[in-house]
Amino acid sequence: MQVPFLDLSRIHEPLKNELEQTFKRVLQDSYFVYGRDVTLFENGFANAHGSGNCVAMGNCTDALQLTLQAMGVGEGDEVLVPAMTWITDAEVISNLGAMPVFVDVDRHGLIDVSQIEANINPNTKAIVVVHLYGKLADMASIMSIADSHKLQVIEDCAQSAFAAANGERAGSFGHASVFSFYPTKNLGALGDAGCLLTRDNTIALKVRKLSNHGAADKHNHEFPGTNSRMDTLQAAILNLKLPFLEGWNKERQKAAKYYIEALSEIELGLPENKDHVFHVFSVLTEHRDELKKYLKDHGVQTQIHYPKALPFTKAYAEFGFEPEDFPKAFDLQNKSLSLPLFPGITEEEQAYVVDQIRSFFDSANNA
Repeated sequence: MQVPFLDLSRIHEPLKNELEQTFKRVLQDSYFVYGRDVTLFENGFANAHGSGNCVAMGNCTDALQLTLQAMGVGEGDEVLVPAMTWITDAEVISNLGAMPVFVDVDRHGLIDVSQIEANINPNTKAIVVVHLYGKLADMASIMSIADSHKLQVIEDCAQSAFAAANGERAGSFGHASVFSFYPTKNLGALGDAGCLLTRDNTIALKVRKLSNHGAADKHNHEFPGTNSRMDTLQAAILNLKLPFLEGWNKERQKAAKYYIEALSEIELGLPENKDHVFHVFSVLTEHRDELKKYLKDHGVQTQIHYPKALPFTKAYAEFGFEPEDFPKAFDLQNKSLSLPLFPGITEEEQAYVVDQIRSFFDSANNA
């Protein structure tokens, strides 16, 4: 059996007719940037989070960088960021002339709350919190620390759309939040797309201007900006998909529950099925590379998120960090393996994955 890591066609096939009609309508309207579809998405996504403002943009990287810029982050400032995440969260800080200050993570890959205050100094301006793999960070504790030090908090919700804790969705806790709608995300467009959510009208307006050449309209340019606008087709696709997101997340949670129960007696570190929408189902094992090869040889696709924690990438080699500086992140980069999980994965496929993992550990234990 062949089990793909991800199969987007299983999401799109049931929507094929609706997708084709959407393509035809956008083509017929011949309005390809901004327009009613973008406005409809901004209003719908903001309402889904109880947020006053949604600013649709070209991608999540731009959304994060422009949000930090609108908050005044620049040269000489420091921004705390978890050591285990995609490079976006650090590179945008560097691109603004500020310094990313890495904070080690817990066993879930989330920023270690107990280490935040030790990394705060007079130059600290903000904290970027990443809900890694789809699991919510401890936002109550983080906001309490941020408030006491008068720091801005930006939630990176790229992997956590509609994840919730105590009835509050990811993106509803911080001063601002950013989302990615890259095609592989829980809510994916058919190309790059992203957005900002915030209740702060001043930040929202500044970001909207920054993303549109420094202007709130076409010609009234107030300062140098950039071009990062969600195109009409991506907004139309997101409007079509948004009503299905909650159901797709439930499918992910059901599949995760199957893995957790079926793998509970194997020597694997498993995620918790709590406050989690499982963009990624990551397990931990000392035998990661061997298990990955074994599964590949038996038709199971897996991925590693991420092979290097940010402090150990070439991009930040100048800091000279050692494994002991971020032991949890270093541990995760060497032990984590992401198993196939997506809406539409069958129980038969999951059972096959589990059987192959069991076979691998049985062979290892009998060797």
